[in-house]
Amino acid sequence: MIDGKTMDVNEVDSAQGFTCPLPINNHERILLAHGGGGKLTQDLIQKIFLLQLKNEFLLQLHDGAVFSINGSRLAFTTDSFVVDPIFFPGRDIGMLAVNGTVNDLAMCGARPLYLSIAFILEEGCPMHDVRRVVSSVQEAAKKAEVIIVTGDTKVVERGKCDKMFINTSGIGVIEPGVDINSRRARQGDKVILSGRIANHGIAVMSTREGLEFETELRSDCAPLHGLVEAMFHVTKDIHVLRDPTRGGVASALNEIAASARVGIHLHETTIPIAEEVEGACEILGFDPLYVANEGILLALVAPKEADLVLAAMRKHHHGLHARIIGEVVRQHTGVVTMKTKIGGTRVVDMLSGEQLPRIC
Repeated sequence: MIDGKTMDVNEVDSAQGFTCPLPINNHERILLAHGGGGKLTQDLIQKIFLLQLKNEFLLQLHDGAVFSINGSRLAFTTDSFVVDPIFFPGRDIGMLAVNGTVNDLAMCGARPLYLSIAFILEEGCPMHDVRRVVSSVQEAAKKAEVIIVTGDTKVVERGKCDKMFINTSGIGVIEPGVDINSRRARQGDKVILSGRIANHGIAVMSTREGLEFETELRSDCAPLHGLVEAMFHVTKDIHVLRDPTRGGVASALNEIAASARVGIHLHETTIPIAEEVEGACEILGFDPLYVANEGILLALVAPKEADLVLAAMRKHHHGLHARIIGEVVRQHTGVVTMKTKIGGTRVVDMLSGEQLPRIC
């Protein structure tokens, strides 16, 4: 939609030649939006990190690096967690750290094996909170069947950290025949979403702001490698896997479209979202497509395999609400569009600012 007018797909193609003077990308200082998973995050990665650190592994821009050692294919990933608050409905920063790292490995097609964990603690952080988070880490690792094999602890002066930050790294093994890569997206591929969107981001926001709704909103944080394994039982020829965390479903699909140089077209009526979450998004002024998730995945699968993969996902407890929400198309290369509930078509761009800070 541009200037309040709904466009068809052909108009979307022709509109790609226009540029908007906003937002300004030449910032002299880091903004919160640089960590939001959208345009400014990509700008920071491309212009600072990749410019000086680029190599064949980093250039994949995947959830982790994939490499071979002595004939075995491994995946390696690292992540930092700075969620505020550190406790939110049904979950906490410890569970988030373990599951987030497990899921990054799973999105590489790997079976997670070992994790490291490092804590940065603020002076004055209640010891009870530390014990509670570490207990949650242990519980999440046991449930995900991974072993925490090394770690580190630092304490900083009051005000130099917000209660607790956690950094994790993980390593996993990739079975023969698995080749997950955003660049493998092909025309005709079906876009499958494993569950309801925006649960995590809205649960964190409601806790942070003290908002109360008739139904408690809970984070969807969960390990997804079991769901991926169920999908591989149907076929190992899954082209792309991605967990839409920072920046949500919209940003993740834009990254895929840009990487593979394809267009992606969605159907709004098929995107699963809980009624209470949708209502909360309307109240708060958020587009749920840009809200973070921690327990769902996106999969791009060849059309001949899509229904079988979808059926397998729905048999798994983390895929009960899985749906096909769109397809890869020849038109509008690098752009994601969506047929809206009212029948028009709009561009689903990457998040340009910061919709919801500090959610992962």
